[in-house]
Amino acid sequence: MQNRHVKHPFGPVITKEARVLILGSVPSLKSVEHGFYYMHPQNRFWKVLEILLEEPLYSVPISQRISTLNRRKIALYDSVEECDILGSSDSSISDIIPADLPSLIGPTHVAHIFCNGGAAYLYASKYHADLSPIMTKLPSTSPANAAYSLDRLCAEWKVILDWLD
Repeated sequence: MQNRHVKHPFGPVITKEARVLILGSVPSLKSVEHGFYYMHPQNRFWKVLEILLEEPLYSVPISQRISTLNRRKIALYDSVEECDILGSSDSSISDIIPADLPSLIGPTHVAHIFCNGGAAYLYASKYHADLSPIMTKLPSTSPANAAYSLDRLCAEWKVILDWLD
């Protein structure tokens, strides 16, 4: 596994109308390779959202995923803007420069931030403690989180629907 320095390689998916922000930690090697979020084929993020939103997301082009997220008022980004990381292992993240979440959500209607897993929550809440009251840690959709079945992930992630119109 190679140690890599990551400066976030793609921008956030966000509009002024966004009501919910979903944060990951750092883009995986597969996501960097494909230029978009949660692109490892075994990551269940897009499957979970597809089930919850009842719209195709897993097998559609990136442009359609962005369109759906924007229309459904869901923003997407990561809690870490820049860091060193071994492969795609969140537990190896070091030398962190956090994402500027206040500037990201300032011009939006984001009312709640959902963190995809412990690392996303750890860094978001550590560097932006003032936003902690509107943050919720959800179980990671990563394939490394084998303790959670797709059904169990959907049951936990269903809470985001309460924040959407």
